[in-house]
Amino acid sequence: MSGSAGGDAGAPSRNSAPRRATTVDGIRRRMAGFSTREGIEKGLNFRLQPTDVLIATYPKAGTTLMQQIVHGLRTGGDMNFDEITEVVPWLELAHDLGLDLEAPQRAEPRAFKTHLSRDLAPKGGRNIFVVRDPADSLVSFFHFFSGWVFETGSVSIEDFALEYVLEGSRSGRYWDHLVSWWPRRLDEDTLWLCFEDIVADLPTATARVARFLGLDPEHPNVRIAARQASIDFMRENGSRFDDHLVRNARNAACGLPTSGTTSKVRKGKSGEGSREVPPEVLEVWNREWKRTVAPAAGHGSYPELRNAVAKLSNG
Repeated sequence: MSGSAGGDAGAPSRNSAPRRATTVDGIRRRMAGFSTREGIEKGLNFRLQPTDVLIATYPKAGTTLMQQIVHGLRTGGDMNFDEITEVVPWLELAHDLGLDLEAPQRAEPRAFKTHLSRDLAPKGGRNIFVVRDPADSLVSFFHFFSGWVFETGSVSIEDFALEYVLEGSRSGRYWDHLVSWWPRRLDEDTLWLCFEDIVADLPTATARVARFLGLDPEHPNVRIAARQASIDFMRENGSRFDDHLVRNARNAACGLPTSGTTSKVRKGKSGEGSREVPPEVLEVWNREWKRTVAPAAGHGSYPELRNAVAKLSNG
C-alpha cells in the first residue's frame, strides 16, 4: 500500500525542521508525541462528580457538536471562549493543554469530552454517548488529519483506513469503542444518540439533551443552543471549533510545523463514506462490523443499530 512506502522516516529529529507525515507510519510516529503519559493518567484517574457530564465518542463522531449543544444549554448561548475545548475540556489532553480539570467551569453542570472506551473512562458521572456511521467517521477523520498531521495528497484514504483506523488509532478501534459503550445504553445515567439523528432534527435532539441534563425542554436555552449548534452558525464561528488550542500546544511535541490548519466543522452531512471510501474499504468495514459489533449488539449493520437506538428514544 502506498501509505507504507516512501521517504517519511518518522518524526523529525531535534536538528531538523518540523514536517508533516507522508506515510501512515509517519502519522503514527508524529501522533506518539500528541499527549504525555502524565496527562493521560490524570484523565484516567479523574474523579467525576455525580452531576458531571461526560461527552463520549470515537473521534469524528459528533464530539464538537455535542460540546456546543451542552455548553449552549447550560449557559444560554455563551460564546465567549477561544476554542470549545477551553470550556468543555478534553479529559485525556487537558493537562497537556495547561487546563485544570478541577477548576470551576463557566456554568453547571461541569462537562468534559473523552474518546476513551467505557472500561477506561472515569465513572461516577453522567454520560452522553454519540455514535456515527463508521464510514462517515473515517472520512471526517481523514480530512481532519490532512494538511495538519500528513501532507495533503500524500496518504490515500484507503491506506489511512486499513493501516491506521482499522489497526487502531490512539483512541483504539471504532468497533471496539462502540461495543464497550453498548451495554450502557439503557442506564439512567447514559444518553445514547446517533449523529445522523442529531443533525436531521437538531431542535428535538437538543431538547432530549436538555431533559437528560434536568432542564425543561421548553426552556429558552433549548432554542438558543439548537440555533448555535447549527452547521451554519458553527461555520461562521469556525475558529472556535478548529482545535487550534490543541495544535498550538502539541505540534512541537509531535514534530509538526505550526502552519497546519484543520477544522472540526466540515459539512455536517451523512453519507460521505459511501461516496469517498473505496469499495474494498467498505467491504472490510462491513466485515469488521459483523465480526465485532454484530455478536455484541445483535445488529448486523449500522442502519440496524441506528433504528434500535431510535426506538429506545421513543420508548
